Amino acid sequence: MSDGAAAEGLYREAIDRLGRTQLRPELARAHLLYGEWLRRAGRRTDAREQLRKAYEMLTVMGVGGFAERARHELLATGENVRKRRVETTGDLTAQEAQIARLAGDGLSNQEISTQLFLSPRTVEWHLRKVFAKLGISSRRQLRGALPDASHRSRTTSSRGCEQQISTLPSAGSSTGSGA
Repeated sequence: MSDGAAAEGLYREAIDRLGRTQLRPELARAHLLYGEWLRRAGRRTDAREQLRKAYEMLTVMGVGGFAERARHELLATGENVRKRRVETTGDLTAQEAQIARLAGDGLSNQEISTQLFLSPRTVEWHLRKVFAKLGISSRRQLRGALPDASHRSRTTSSRGCEQQISTLPSAGSSTGSGA
């Protein structure tokens, strides 16, 4: 391991370069190694960000040994980490399903971030997780990979709206008209 600013620059460069490839296991390992280095350098907050990415990616890919290593490193930073089972890692969170549906409908990351009050980087991060969970590599593949997830998020959303709307007076009824 290298020390100081040179090492940090090399870790960031590795993550940047691997992020532009299809080498997801190597990218996840780069996040893990960088997170470990940051933790040992006493930068727990920065380490958590890298270790969370590594843990999520490695768990989704089913690389249990490295995922467990990332989990232990996260615990060492003071993070409370739930153990995830491989069979549940493919389930999209509500946020991921909503972002995936919007991206599948053709919205850009900027448009999604504006609509959901998130940063474009957060949208990009969620989409990377969605792609990994669904085993796809492009936005074009989202529509075909999402029918159940997008239906579930719409059903959940509309159920909440129906409950709210049902408490409002309907357009045909008025309180003082006697109709």
